Amino acid sequence: MTQRINFVAIDGGRRRFLGMGLLSAVGIAAAAMLPGCKSTTTGNVTTITINVAEIKDYGQAGLNAVTTVLSIAAVASAIGTPAVGIIGLADTALSTALTDFSTAAGSTLTITYDDTNWKTRVDSILSALTKVESDLSAAITGVSTKVSSTDLSDANTALNALGTIVSAFKALLDSVATRRNVGARLSGSAAAPSQAQVQQALQVLGVTA
Repeated sequence: MTQRINFVAIDGGRRRFLGMGLLSAVGIAAAAMLPGCKSTTTGNVTTITINVAEIKDYGQAGLNAVTTVLSIAAVASAIGTPAVGIIGLADTALSTALTDFSTAAGSTLTITYDDTNWKTRVDSILSALTKVESDLSAAITGVSTKVSSTDLSDANTALNALGTIVSAFKALLDSVATRRNVGARLSGSAAAPSQAQVQQALQVLGVTA
């Protein structure tokens, strides 16, 4: 059974109508499980809301992950200056993407994901966040035999939390893209973490949602 869908963005308590689409009952149920998404149904019309602040939290979590890992002196030393520089470039790219998004959003953000400008800003955050995760993972793997188990565990805790955030971000955008019938899924068939897992990951990375 397919139902009509209304798309609404929420930021700072403001609701913005984004458009309509079609989604099966199974798809609606899956969407409602995503962090950042809520679903309400009246008759045959389901309204799916997207919490825009979630995107900002995901970006900040990536920045905090870099700070956390590099603040572990033994890990940062073992990684070495060249690798730290690479991570720094990814961190700067993420910071720039997040700042651009936040500046454009202001206090009255309206997202239409099919709109080129907004899609570019959101995709830039995901791309930079993914690069941060990849660079941190490579660096931590490379020093896994050179640092104490305690330091390695602390670094991996931050990395695993970031992995959860990246998965949640991908699942959120895939869900929006699928619902709006824009063709191929944006970021692959990533399974969405539960809301509890995402909240725990944000806490680990010092983000208060």
